[in-house]
This record gives sequence, C-alpha cells and structure tokens, in this order.
Amino acid sequence: MVSGKINKFFPAILPLLLLSCSKQPKVFESNCNDGIDFKKIEFTELVNHLKNYNGQYVEVTGKYVEGIEQSALLNDSLFADHSLKKALWVDFSQECPLYLTGTRVGLFEYNNGTFTQINKRFITIKGKINVHNTGHLNKYKGAIEKVSFIKL
Repeated sequence: MVSGKINKFFPAILPLLLLSCSKQPKVFESNCNDGIDFKKIEFTELVNHLKNYNGQYVEVTGKYVEGIEQSALLNDSLFADHSLKKALWVDFSQECPLYLTGTRVGLFEYNNGTFTQINKRFITIKGKINVHNTGHLNKYKGAIEKVSFIKL
C-alpha cells in the first residue's frame, strides 16, 4: 500500500527534487581589491554612460565571450545590441590572480583534467572601469580591469 502511494506521488515530487539539487555557483576571487566598495550596476546603464564610471569599481553581470584575441563582456539580454562597440574588454591581470573560494584552484589553471569553462557563460564580474582601454584593435567601448571577482 505504501509503495503504491509513493509511485503515485513520485512524478509530482521529482521536479522539486531536481530543482533542489541545482548546481551551486562557482566564485573565483582575488584579494587585490580588498577594502573597495563596488557599485552594482546594470550592464546597459554601464555601457550607455561608461564615461561617468571611469575609474570606478563596479559589479556587473553579462555574457562572457572569449576567443582568439577576444575577452569580452556582452549584454546578457536577448534584445540588446551585442556588437563589440557595446561590449567591454575584460582585462584579466596577473596582479589579481583569481582562485575558487576556499581553495587554491586558479580560474586559468588546469585542474582535474580540464580548465574552468567560462566562454559563453553568464557571469558576474567585479573590477575597475577604464574608458581609455578599448581592448584589442580598439574595438570595445572600454574595459573592466583589475578583475577581482567572477561568479559563474
């Protein structure tokens, strides 16, 4: 009798169980910007008024894209302009090594047979805005430098 009740309710419970086992975000941090307050801002606001944020430390979410001579943060909206002129160059620095929280596993280190995949992923990033750094071949709106936080 009990097993019949379980079988009857299992299809209704299964989606809840699967949602509760969702993947935890990975956070990579550096201590190079310790003590700095970051301004949380929407991507569109940041790109449209980038000069107002020059030299400021921001937290922004977007889609990260990497490739040959490319390291860019794009708007994560499906309805936005995704051209490089509306993108930010992401300038990772050896001065700010990023490690998985609670470990010494680096973002760009080979670990357990793979690299951490961040290409074409939505990320939250913290760093300093530089409007004068327009990235490879000056194709970008500006840059986010001194990256000290990535959440995947």
